[in-house]
Amino acid sequence: QVDLVESGGGLVQAGGSLTLSCVVSEHIFSKYEMAWFRQAPGKEREFVAAVSRNGRNAEYADSVRGRFTISRDYAKNTVFLQMRNLKPADTSVYHCAPRDDFGPILEYWGQGTQVTVSS
Repeated sequence: QVDLVESGGGLVQAGGSLTLSCVVSEHIFSKYEMAWFRQAPGKEREFVAAVSRNGRNAEYADSVRGRFTISRDYAKNTVFLQMRNLKPADTSVYHCAPRDDFGPILEYWGQGTQVTVSS
């Protein structure tokens, strides 16, 4: 059983856009706030964005606020991350995960999707 699968990454030029998707098992999706994290090789995991269970509230890292938009679709059990005006510093592997007060619930951690932004 695969709990979540990320997709949508790729290679894009600086200033470009990408939309990431994360299909989540229903028992996880309906229970938790969902979030995106990213981790580049040799660097610590970094919080990117989170969306509340009802989808009405979102939280963003300072580095992406105003450029990224997180959303969730209950009909598809999917979390989206729309990324605009991408920068080389956004290059990383992006993971979605449920989140609680202590951070990502690492029991549910997928393979991630690679985003590479060229200058």
